[in-house]
Amino acid sequence: MAAPNIINVSSIYAKTAVQAMTTSATSIVSNPLSSGKVIKVNSLIVGNVDGSNAATMNVDLFRGGTAYRIAFTVAVPADTTIVVIAKDSAIYLEEGDDLRLTASANGDLEAVCSYEEISE
Repeated sequence: MAAPNIINVSSIYAKTAVQAMTTSATSIVSNPLSSGKVIKVNSLIVGNVDGSNAATMNVDLFRGGTAYRIAFTVAVPADTTIVVIAKDSAIYLEEGDDLRLTASANGDLEAVCSYEEISE
């Protein structure tokens, strides 16, 4: 099924996903094939919870077996947060898309993602 027409929607569900980032690319938000939905990602915030060490992050939109980079080896200093996606730069996940995160070190980075599930 194609992405729904977002002019005539029947439901919009506000959601928040959280994830401790690892050195393996892991989906924080997924839109399965044939879901009949589109997902609007409003914000993605990544924080470094390590008090002394910086870490790097990768964020990608994974579509059809290919990772399209949104952020690549971006440094996140110790005890700071970085806004990767903000409301004015929201992205849409079509059916079969994933928003994936990778960190340079396990346990240093945590992510919070605000999104909307939209369906006809």
